[in-house]
Amino acid sequence: MKRLSHLLILLMTPLFGQAGEKDLYDFLWLDPDKKVYVLQNKIYPKDKSFYLDLGYISNISSNFEDVNGASFRAGYYFHEEWAVEFQHNKYSSKTNSTYESVKIVNDAEPFIRRPLDITSLFIVWSPFYGKINTFNKIYYFDWSFGLGYGQMNAESNLDSVRNPGSPNTFDTETYNPIQLKTNLKFHINRNFHIGAEVLNTNFQAGSPKFPDRKEWKQHNDFVLTLGVSF
Repeated sequence: MKRLSHLLILLMTPLFGQAGEKDLYDFLWLDPDKKVYVLQNKIYPKDKSFYLDLGYISNISSNFEDVNGASFRAGYYFHEEWAVEFQHNKYSSKTNSTYESVKIVNDAEPFIRRPLDITSLFIVWSPFYGKINTFNKIYYFDWSFGLGYGQMNAESNLDSVRNPGSPNTFDTETYNPIQLKTNLKFHINRNFHIGAEVLNTNFQAGSPKFPDRKEWKQHNDFVLTLGVSF
């Protein structure tokens, strides 16, 4: 009996040991039309690889302005799950209908602080990867998280809104934010990918009520990216 068990293991080992990405298994206890594809190997490894991404930014936390921008980032995976990343975001802003409504109703300028650009260095952790089967085509993805620190240039009308009689003016401000983000990267092939990211930027700044008190503020961006890996 023991020899028979050893023989069965030896016979089965080549079948499962050589199973690759395209292997297909038919299970007798499933319906006859059910087939199971097995993911065994990582198709797009990241260790010792570089990547470059270009992105479109949409700010999702600004109340009185529509804030959009462009993002550039370059990164290097020194480990399969860990990377260092340089990121630069450039923003443009314009007032929206909410701003016009508040100005008309209150006959006063609302307080606005808007980003100009942010340059950051991130440590990126990518613990999850998987695949999605859509319309009989398999798409592979990575899910990562990042922690960053950098320099943020912004401008606000903090001084002018505190003096209602003065004209509305914006002054430049500089902060050192702490940033958190999460990213889904879908692989088109070995060299090209698209991504979706939520970026949270936290910094300490004053407000019209407490201009000299540094309180934690934040703004959030949604970023769509197109990139290359090599």
